[in-house]
Amino acid sequence: MNKYLSYSFLYDDPADLRCDFEIATDEVASMIGYLRSLIDDEGLREELCKLNELMYHVNPCLRTRLAITPAEVDWLHERIETLQREVRERFDAAAAPRPNKARFVIPQGCPAASYSHIIRNRCKALVRMMYRHKERGNAVDDLLFDYVNLFSGYFYSLSLKLNQDQGVEEREFTSRVYF
Repeated sequence: MNKYLSYSFLYDDPADLRCDFEIATDEVASMIGYLRSLIDDEGLREELCKLNELMYHVNPCLRTRLAITPAEVDWLHERIETLQREVRERFDAAAAPRPNKARFVIPQGCPAASYSHIIRNRCKALVRMMYRHKERGNAVDDLLFDYVNLFSGYFYSLSLKLNQDQGVEEREFTSRVYF
């Protein structure tokens, strides 16, 4: 078709979401790499490197087979819980009038936290794409849904942590519609 083709599946049937998913996971991996360049903390840099590799394991899962493990899902869930504990005091204080309700903040702050919010959003788009793929009659393992949803949660929690570390106050968003 094209001797300069940059990716072998680019001319797949447009209704087939697998190539779009692979391009989108590549985009998220690239974004994680960029976020890593904004971080000075070596431990966090290593964690982001691991997450980058894990996103590339997610990449072929719609086309081939599940390439992630329950242990990796558990690890990511534990990382989210750790991040949430690190920001719990400021998070709980703002949520006090609404106990047991989810809190959402305006996606802003220091450059790294703002970019983490962008990655969070792109991960939600991946979940939506997987859902559309499944609704078209294709198999998508529930573990993959869990994992990519956790990626979104991780980058939300990370944005709170990054802002906290930089002394940036969060601005809570209160919806006029959702309570």
